Amino acid sequence: MNALLTDLYELTMAAGYFDSGKASETATFELTLRQLPANRNYAVVAGLPQIVDYLLNLSFTSEEIAYLRGLPQFAQVSPAFFDYLRDFRFTGDLFAVPEGTVLFAGEPALTIRAPIIEAQIPETYLLSAITFQTLIASKAARCATAADTRPVAEFGTRRAHTPEAGTLGARAAYLGGCAGTSNTLAGFRYGIPVMGTAAHSWVMSFPSEADAFRKLQRVLGPATVHLIDTYDTLEGARHAAQLGGPMWGVRLDSGDFDALSRQVRTILDEAGHTDAKIMASGDLDEYRIRDLVAAGAPIDSFGVGTQLATSADAPHMSAVYKMVELEICGIKRFTAKFSAGKSSLPGAKQVFRDLKRDVPRDVVARSGECGNGEALLRPIMLGGRLIEPLPTLAQARDRAAQSIAQLPPALRQLEVAEPWPVILSRELRELIAQTRSNLRA
Repeated sequence: MNALLTDLYELTMAAGYFDSGKASETATFELTLRQLPANRNYAVVAGLPQIVDYLLNLSFTSEEIAYLRGLPQFAQVSPAFFDYLRDFRFTGDLFAVPEGTVLFAGEPALTIRAPIIEAQIPETYLLSAITFQTLIASKAARCATAADTRPVAEFGTRRAHTPEAGTLGARAAYLGGCAGTSNTLAGFRYGIPVMGTAAHSWVMSFPSEADAFRKLQRVLGPATVHLIDTYDTLEGARHAAQLGGPMWGVRLDSGDFDALSRQVRTILDEAGHTDAKIMASGDLDEYRIRDLVAAGAPIDSFGVGTQLATSADAPHMSAVYKMVELEICGIKRFTAKFSAGKSSLPGAKQVFRDLKRDVPRDVVARSGECGNGEALLRPIMLGGRLIEPLPTLAQARDRAAQSIAQLPPALRQLEVAEPWPVILSRELRELIAQTRSNLRA
């Protein structure tokens, strides 16, 4: 894994740590959701396999080291630092919540404990990997909830910020509750069901719409989905109905989906195609899906692209990666940031989710504490090695569905609701006070 895929200051700090004799100090960092994204009641954590792959393969090539040596920022760095980079590997520990876990503001998603340089360099990659996929998984969960058991397909790769973002976004969307994706590479790489048949260009390439439909059906048989809005939606529905089966159904990609779906349903039913389904796609998001479902529109499934692949209404998330402990020669010092609006909490932590209380809650505690409920942060890597295989994507998807189902109905709705209770344990509160006091001393 390319260790240069990080911000420059991670590497200048690494050089500084090395030349200051701090390379053997053990640091603990936490990646925490400082705030939930806009319009969100929860976040569905995703991206852990990419982080594990990064940490397992993190290294510098000789060409990358030569590049760093030539930068003016490293002109005064000792040659021994570049020798150190030749054998650089991640040898530390990783603790994380399982993919598909629902988290709330102020809760850590993962903890890194490693020699300080090994813990510092991954910051940029870890934040990027977690926040992007978590945004998409959380958006997908909202779309799936709005669809009320109707399948939602992820159609967003062409609108994603890069092709790889589209592929990872498809993975996250499936984890969050989408039924499948149009991204064939995501289907191949991650085992996600793939969906899609033809675009408007297919219809336009034939002399008539009916001929285009006939040829498509010859190729795809019962998997055929006729895109019926190239010219006139209702006429397209009639052409599809006259052609007969086998076909999966038809897709609407423009217009008044409520009114058109009712008219198209009538056309299909009157032609005897009562089993043919209707899909709607085109500038959909969770709010439009909810409104269509509430109106009783006879739409069987939805395709969501731009709004999902970019998490358009909440395209960024306030997550931070902060040092919480530093161990020097066996002596542990707790660290925190107390600046206004950007404070962090000292000490390695655990999150306990207690669902058996009359009012369920999460307790953020010190890592060595015992608590009620499920301990969310679990060991993933120890000594630079993966301790057991990660859950499959299907298992992470199931966990997401179960985690969301455990939330109160108000938090599963699209509007922002009263937050899920998250409190700090007494021991953690005492540590915060002591750390702040030590800084004043």
